[in-house]
Amino acid sequence: MESIRHLYRIGTGPSSSHTMAPRQAALTFLKKHPNAASYRVTLFASLAATGRGHLTDKALFNVFQAHKMELLWVPEEQLPLHPNGMRFEALSASGATTNTWDVYSVGGGALQDSENKTEYPSIYGLKSMASILSQAKKTGEAFWEYVFNCEDMNFPDHLAEVWDVMSTAINQGLEHVGVLPGGLGLGRKAHSFYRKASLYGPHLKNNSRIWAYALAVSEENAAGGIIVTAPTCGASGVLPAVLRYLQETLGCGHEDILRALATAGLIGNLVKHNASISGAEVGCQGEIGTACAMAAAAATQLHGGTVNQIEYAAEMGLEHHLGLTCDPVNGLVQIPCIERNAHAASRAISCCHFALLSGGEHKITFDEITAVMKETGHALPSLYRETSAGGLAQAYRQRTEC
Repeated sequence: MESIRHLYRIGTGPSSSHTMAPRQAALTFLKKHPNAASYRVTLFASLAATGRGHLTDKALFNVFQAHKMELLWVPEEQLPLHPNGMRFEALSASGATTNTWDVYSVGGGALQDSENKTEYPSIYGLKSMASILSQAKKTGEAFWEYVFNCEDMNFPDHLAEVWDVMSTAINQGLEHVGVLPGGLGLGRKAHSFYRKASLYGPHLKNNSRIWAYALAVSEENAAGGIIVTAPTCGASGVLPAVLRYLQETLGCGHEDILRALATAGLIGNLVKHNASISGAEVGCQGEIGTACAMAAAAATQLHGGTVNQIEYAAEMGLEHHLGLTCDPVNGLVQIPCIERNAHAASRAISCCHFALLSGGEHKITFDEITAVMKETGHALPSLYRETSAGGLAQAYRQRTEC
């Protein structure tokens, strides 16, 4: 497994796979072939189906703004390795192709091509939850300690920057009001949820705050603000919301939050390595489900849970999102994405409490649920994997066309 630095990516929304990764791919191709007469970019399958709503075209044209670039959309065709395929071509003055690069956006802003299976070197010797738990039993180390032992000495500084960006996204999201861009007429809710929280009793007040924090980040992401992939842009509101809420209610210190981020990152890395965090590959269970698992693990650690209880909480966070489809309305990261962040944040807290009450004993392991999630995702028809061809997207389209 590669560094958690590449799971927590700081960038602009609304989509890590459809906006951040294509932009990086374009920059890489342009740097390698700066003197072409013109360029052609072809987007395939999921990237082509929902690219306009995810602002893929805007991200690409911004990179090639000083050059002539043709953009083609081919939603009915998929390249061999992943639904999020792109083909970059450098063209001569006569229009002949001089260089071609097929590259894939595999989730969370990461890129992969047919020659380079991984962008970055593996630094984690243990690649399964079972092996990490076995080592923890022998050494007594916590999950976050294992992470810190594998990462470089500057990794805590990266986590501090991650938390700063997450916190800023919450604060800005709570302040901003108005309608989100994209044409759905969807108004921001975070500000009103946060203001109304003080009017209710303790239970609803607490839930309202968690929801407000998750909505704040998700709405910032939908508006193209700066967020942290955790593990993706579309699921970026879950972990920050849980951490902010527990920081306030449990009195967690700065170091506590950084260690919780490390543990959450380990959970996300395990899913990324052994399954997928790409909505186009496995549906929203790979995004929101993983985010819930990460947040549940972090919450359990902050409550003083054992490694077994943390593993159980993470397993539940993923298990109870199995089969969740990715069917964004109009290809926008808004409906149902924003609300899912809010509900996954409160579910993460519930998973934490359940694991703490149980003692950590359970029958299905985190490794098993990760494998099942991958299997389930691959079994989903493509119309439920970030193509906006079915589900909620189709229902909305049919109603509005009537």
